[in-house]
Amino acid sequence: MAGTQPLRLKTISEFHQFRGLPKPEHPLVSVINLEDVNELPSGEMSMVKDFYSIALKRNFNIKMKYGQQEYDFDEGTMFFMAPGQVLRLEVDVVTTLKQSGWMLLFHPDFLWNTPLAKNIKQYEYFDYSVNEALFLSEKEETIIAGIMQNIQQEYHSNIDKFSQDIIIAQVVLLLNYSDRFYHRQFITRKIANHQVLDRLENILAHYFKNDALATQGLPTVAYIADALNVSPGYLSGLLKTLTGQSTQQHIHNTLIEKAKEKLSTTALSVSEIAYGLGFEHPQSFSKLFKTKTNLSPLEFRASFN
Repeated sequence: MAGTQPLRLKTISEFHQFRGLPKPEHPLVSVINLEDVNELPSGEMSMVKDFYSIALKRNFNIKMKYGQQEYDFDEGTMFFMAPGQVLRLEVDVVTTLKQSGWMLLFHPDFLWNTPLAKNIKQYEYFDYSVNEALFLSEKEETIIAGIMQNIQQEYHSNIDKFSQDIIIAQVVLLLNYSDRFYHRQFITRKIANHQVLDRLENILAHYFKNDALATQGLPTVAYIADALNVSPGYLSGLLKTLTGQSTQQHIHNTLIEKAKEKLSTTALSVSEIAYGLGFEHPQSFSKLFKTKTNLSPLEFRASFN
């Protein structure tokens, strides 16, 4: 409900209690069979978890919202949440969930003193919106479910000095497979993804054509993503797969084309062009131009005379 504070779940034990599950066997990591999860009360609620959550869900008959986006899980789908993100759930009536699948929960403290504590930041899909979830094939579902069950089996066993390393290795394997599957999704959903690319080019062309640069500066990655109704991380991952370049590189490429046009068709000074393109310092413009073209702005202009 609007204005209400989200429910904050600080520990995995609190999550288990909230969802009517037995106390977790390990305080910092848990694998949950979603068929065991109890029904939710009707209405709307927001939730914040202080731990990582990776869910493989099928037939999840509850609407979920993240930001302004809504998604209804009715097929095999993966969704990733990092600590501190707000998720809103909408349940029309008290209902017994028909969902199946698996959920992996792990607390940041479990990663302490391991390379993953730092490296987990490189997996951008934790910042993707709900509507940018990962859709899995049957074969991919089997792989992910198998890894989650391996993690569960490990902490079911007697915990020893090897347990953390083995579980962390399985988590890394799951994250890397998820990365692979996202790249596959970027490629297999070509029509929709190339439409995003076309819209990106149109947004940049419109922004540069209207000379918004002089007053507003270069468009930010967040501005472009918002105009495309996607998250910045998802847009960057998509563009890197389709074009090999990040959103920032696309912005710079459009900027350089505009700069080339002004250098070759006007008598404006380099400083005037730089200010007109939204740069506070002409030196910054000249440095970027040379990085992209191997020529200074003046050398580029001289090549046309």
